[in-house]
Amino acid sequence: MQRHVVESAALNSLGYDPSTKILEVEFRDSGGVWQYFGFPVTAYQKFINSNSLGNYFSTKIKGKYPELRVR
Repeated sequence: MQRHVVESAALNSLGYDPSTKILEVEFRDSGGVWQYFGFPVTAYQKFINSNSLGNYFSTKIKGKYPELRVR
């Protein structure tokens, strides 16, 4: 999945595939890449337009969707 670099203290890049509803997140500190499944396109739009990507991730995504570390 192609990811795009984002401006965030916590996150390095984000990717999203609306056909499979998979969100992919690369973390700045660890360099780890995780996928989150069943992530609606409306939630992705809210995520990328939020004032703080890190805060949105930790309050609205982490622990709320099935996840898998891919790297």
